[in-house]
This record gives sequence, structure tokens and C-alpha cells, in this order.
Amino acid sequence: MKKALAGPAKRSAKKKPKRRAMIAAARRRIGAAPRAAMQLTRRADHAANRLLERAWPLLVRASRAVRSIAAPPLRRGMRVARSAGRRVQAAERRLLRWIGRRLRPIAVLLFRLLSGLEKGIRRSLAAAVRAADRASAVLTPRRAICAVIVASAACLAVSQFVDYRAVEVGQPGYADLPGATPPTVGMEHAGQPHLYLLLPVALLAAALAGLALRTEKRQLGRVVFGLGLLSLAVILLVDLPAGLDTSSQAWQFSGTSAVLNNGFYAELASTAGLMLGGLLLARGPRSAPAHRRQHGPRRPRLTRLVRSRRRRRWFTNSRGDAPSKQADEDLRRSALRA
Repeated sequence: MKKALAGPAKRSAKKKPKRRAMIAAARRRIGAAPRAAMQLTRRADHAANRLLERAWPLLVRASRAVRSIAAPPLRRGMRVARSAGRRVQAAERRLLRWIGRRLRPIAVLLFRLLSGLEKGIRRSLAAAVRAADRASAVLTPRRAICAVIVASAACLAVSQFVDYRAVEVGQPGYADLPGATPPTVGMEHAGQPHLYLLLPVALLAAALAGLALRTEKRQLGRVVFGLGLLSLAVILLVDLPAGLDTSSQAWQFSGTSAVLNNGFYAELASTAGLMLGGLLLARGPRSAPAHRRQHGPRRPRLTRLVRSRRRRRWFTNSRGDAPSKQADEDLRRSALRA
């Protein structure tokens, strides 16, 4: 036969086993500390509240007593301060009035000077505007361009009689002497190398500028530009090599070097002015026609009436201004009668 399972072993010893310490007791001690602190603060609040309730009547009585004692001096002080403030304000007013009376003539004079200065500025500006209008009516862009061409031609003509080159002798010996200059020989006028060819060119350019001012033809500007280009070619191909040539003085002197003077640069500047003026004259705007300069713009007028199968069209002059209603009605009636 099978035996039944044996149960837990019974201890024969009379002593009970030791139990481990439980954590719940420690948790109870930790949670009791905030509660105790809250109770202490509540007790302190209740005690402070009772003290304040007991002291409040005493504080009210003390404040009343202090108010009754300090109120009269405070009132007197306020009255004195008000009266002093009124006196100070009155004194300030009197002082300002006295200063204003003394400074009033100076201020009046200053403002009169400012007004006179403003009037003078306005008058000068108006005079400048009138002068600018008159100058713009007299000095038109085309006239200014022609004046530039004439001035450049005159400068080119004068430059033909100015020394344009020279030969310095013994220049290496004067290199270390900044205050001394070497002697010069072989000076020539600008017109000698090309036999004064640019003199008639300058006169022709000035004449063409005057003719362009009267006839207002742009082709004359192209001719002036061509004359300037011709002058530039003569200067660069004839005057420049001849000015830098020292062969005629090299066998007579030692250490010779050619230098270009003001005449050469005057020729170049005049030629540039001619070319620029001719280009502007050829490409610049044209002035108003003669009848507009004298009588102003013409008034629009109705030229003709054209009948069409679909509708009637009313044509005006080249400006395209429409006729008035009365003229339109009159022309329509005359067309119907015809």
C-alpha cells in the first residue's frame, strides 16, 4: 500500500523563531514628521492671531492718540508750505515777466532778421529761377554744342602758334640737381611740322558750327567730327614723331632728349573737343521749328469730312485733337443738307 504524503515537519523545540524587522515601522516614523510640523505651524499661527487680536485695540488707540497730537502741526506745516509755494510762484511770475520785457526787443529784432533773411532767400531763388529760364531760352543745347565747337576750333587755331616741343641738352648732368633745369634748344611751334594745316581746319570747323546753328542740319556735325578725326591723325602721325626726333641736335650736343610742351597737349584737347562737339551735334536733339518758336503751337482744326458706308469719321490735323461738339454738329448738318 502507498503511504500518504508527509506534512510539514513539526519542530520539537519550545523556542519560537526570530522574526525579521519590518519596514512599516520606519515608514510610519518618516510620515509622522510632516504632520508634526504642520501641527506646530498651526499652533504658532493661532497664537500669533490671538496676540494680534488682543493688540489691535491698543494699536488703534495709539494711532488715534498720535493723530490727535500730530494733526495740528501737520496742518500748520501744510498751510505754511502752501503759502510759501504761492509766494514762490508769484516771484517766478514776476521774474519771468521782467525777463520777458527785457528780452522782447531782442526777440523781435531776431525774428525780423529771420523774416528778412527768408524774404531775401525767396527773392534770390525767384531771381535764380527767372535767370535759369531766360538762360535756358537763350542757351539751348544746340547752341551750347556749337559754342563748344567754336571754342575748340579757336583753341586749335591758337595752339598752332605755341611751342609744342623742345630739346633738352645735357640732361644726365642735371639728374642729381632738383633745383636746376637743363637748357633747351630747337623750340618749334605746333604748326611748323604740318605747315599750319590745322589752322584752316579750325576755321572751317567754326564756320560749320555757325552754319549748323542756323540751318539745324545734322550732317554738319558729321563733317565737324571728320575734321576733328583728321586733326587727330595729323597730330599723332606728323607732330608726335617730329616732336620726339632729336637727330638734328644730337650731332651738335651730347645728352639730348626731346620733350613735348603745352602746345602739343593743347592740340590734343582741341581735337577732342571738336570730335565730341561734332558727335553731339550729329546725334543731339533738334530744336522746335521756326513757326513754333515765334507763334507757339498751332491750334487744331477740322480738315475734312469723310463719309463711309458703316459710319462717319471726323478727321483732324496731324496732332489728332478731336473737334468740339458744336463744330461736329454743324458739319453733320451741312453734310445732311448736301
